[in-house]
Amino acid sequence: MTLTLNNRSQNKESSLTQALQQIQQLNSKIAVLEQQHLSYVHQQQNLIAAIAEICVSPIQEIQALRILIYRGEAACRQYLRSVLVKQSQASK
Repeated sequence: MTLTLNNRSQNKESSLTQALQQIQQLNSKIAVLEQQHLSYVHQQQNLIAAIAEICVSPIQEIQALRILIYRGEAACRQYLRSVLVKQSQASK
């Protein structure tokens, strides 16, 4: 009887130790994801500021934001580069 109780107690301790390790691993993963999210938000804020600075018309701003939303950051940056090229060609 004592062996059975000791064995059960050890199993519970082992299960609790494993659960604690899993919780710590999840907390580490959450911290990494939170940092990645903050970095992403910061990049998006910088991109939105660039849109406001580069685009000279509301239509261009709307187009840039649509591209950002539907096609992503890389496509939006490409669009902004094309706007800058067109602006530099128009000023010549």
